[in-house]
Amino acid sequence: MSIRDLTKTFTRPSGLPGRRESVAALTDVTLEIPRGTVFGLVGESGSGKSTLGRCLVRLETPDAGRILWHEPDGSAVDLGALAGLELRRFRRRLQIIFQDHAHALNPARPVWQIVVEGLVALGDRGKPLTLRDTLLAPWRLRSPHLRQQAAHALASVGLDADLLDRLPHALSGGQRQRVAIARALILEPELLVCDEITSALDVSTQARIVRLLAEIRRRTGITLVFISHDLHLVASLCDRIAVMHRGRIVEHGSTAAIIGAPQTEYTRGLLAALPSPDPRRRTFRPAPAH
Repeated sequence: MSIRDLTKTFTRPSGLPGRRESVAALTDVTLEIPRGTVFGLVGESGSGKSTLGRCLVRLETPDAGRILWHEPDGSAVDLGALAGLELRRFRRRLQIIFQDHAHALNPARPVWQIVVEGLVALGDRGKPLTLRDTLLAPWRLRSPHLRQQAAHALASVGLDADLLDRLPHALSGGQRQRVAIARALILEPELLVCDEITSALDVSTQARIVRLLAEIRRRTGITLVFISHDLHLVASLCDRIAVMHRGRIVEHGSTAAIIGAPQTEYTRGLLAALPSPDPRRRTFRPAPAH
């Protein structure tokens, strides 16, 4: 995937009655995400990393720039040019998992129906999605064979079939996040964006989720984009890292280079701000990027 000069601006109330102001979430972002890699996006809250992740799967439309999806045969698809059914057909290849697993799952549906939602909405792999498929989606959710597919998907993320009929509130945080991963993987996507998916979990559960993602990558060859504010967590999983600050890429490269020899003061600040056994080092704050 190639990202070229991506820009995204939002508006918000300015504090004055009836007035709004523009806020640049992304500014001239250019990146290459090689197929089959685990690519980390790291930065503080408000750095633009989540907005970039949402643009990659077309949940947000950039104001300017291009996102090119490179096919194995050498051709390229401009994701910004996709619309309507054409975009819906492509969506199963691009999936995202969100931070807030408690609200990302329908509280009124059992786990098995949650897991197969994507199959119902986007159709079977290799079969062109039609308008009729879209209209019949609510009735397809009652199909018995979908329950079997849900059981296989749960097994792929280490969950037992006895969870199929449970509601989300009956699951632990780690189990809910695994259900969200299963829901994405059942579509056999080629790109999976993980947006702060471990931030609401305890440390031991975080480690298990990271190990699961590493195993999924080895098993499927999927391209993973892992978004987090925790640089050490990103480094434990990712092949390459891009550091974001105020909507811009301030540094990117191999994980070894970013962690071992950071080139910007901002990246060094992120590393120094992580918890340390020495309490004298815990007050460091990242310096502004230059």
